[in-house]
Amino acid sequence: MKFSLFVHMERADPAIPHRRLFEELEELALLVEEAGFETVWIGEHHAMEFTIAPNPFIQLAHLGARTSRIRLGTGNVVAPFWHPLRLAGEAAMTDVATNGRLELGIARGAYVFEYERMLPGLDAMGAGLRMREIIPALKRLWEGDYAHDGQFWSFPTSTASPKPVQPGGVPIWVAARDPSSHDFAVAQGCHVQVTPLASGDGEVAILKERFDTAVANHPEVPRPKIMLLQHAFVADSEAEAEALADDLSRFYGLFGAWFANKRPIRQAIMDPLTAEERAGMPQYAPEVVRRNLVIGQADEVIARLKGYEAMGYDEFSIWIDSGISHERKRKSLELFIRDVMPAFA
Repeated sequence: MKFSLFVHMERADPAIPHRRLFEELEELALLVEEAGFETVWIGEHHAMEFTIAPNPFIQLAHLGARTSRIRLGTGNVVAPFWHPLRLAGEAAMTDVATNGRLELGIARGAYVFEYERMLPGLDAMGAGLRMREIIPALKRLWEGDYAHDGQFWSFPTSTASPKPVQPGGVPIWVAARDPSSHDFAVAQGCHVQVTPLASGDGEVAILKERFDTAVANHPEVPRPKIMLLQHAFVADSEAEAEALADDLSRFYGLFGAWFANKRPIRQAIMDPLTAEERAGMPQYAPEVVRRNLVIGQADEVIARLKGYEAMGYDEFSIWIDSGISHERKRKSLELFIRDVMPAFA
């Protein structure tokens, strides 16, 4: 099982300069490249300091110039916010800039907050339909001389310019959860990204079963890869593990509040949750988060990851976004590199 890093700029304090966050993101990317990680993933988000990446291709192209080996992925671009020609061209240009190291993750998006601002009236169903239309169009545009007349986009004969460096185009990953999205991804020859969020290992197993069913339903398609995205933190003591669980509990509370889209937001920052609000989210209580996420000392983390490897996951991506300081993120990654990765060499 390979390892990758899912990372964004994030801040809750407007006094922290964005330039500092950009430099810290680069530092983490260089750290994991040196350690032998497979990919750095950065997703697309708008008008929210909780997750800062209005166009992940910009950050990835920058990292492409600062790194030499590690692959660089969108995790994910939000399909309905892109015209097929623009996405095909910008992805191809990023592949050129990174000398063939781009991985293109695509999702329907999830935040109603973003739908309201980027494409008013959009809902999850409409977003999913747009994702299913844009993926085959991308492949045809990279081949070239393709005209499209679809439900959401139409354009005359066109070719992506530039073309990707990678033969056959940039590898595409689909963020999948329900059985139909797994089936669509596999039928299209796309790799699959899954995240159980903070639901625990039962959900991890269910997501893998859905992927396996989709693979079995499409024997004509070479088996794609599946990546598990999940928070994982290595602590040097049980006390630190408990503190990390409390931090991740707070993070998931805000995550849920952004999804609910009801709390006030000022300067793209949502106020911290009150104790009463946190208590009203028992699914994110620290003890639940401690049990459901990969948090602990090295031996505990190794055991959890070995279980995922045995399930057949090809890649485990450490979701480092957490609301904690850069120094604590780096410490956890250094412990992971030193004490966990050798068990998977």
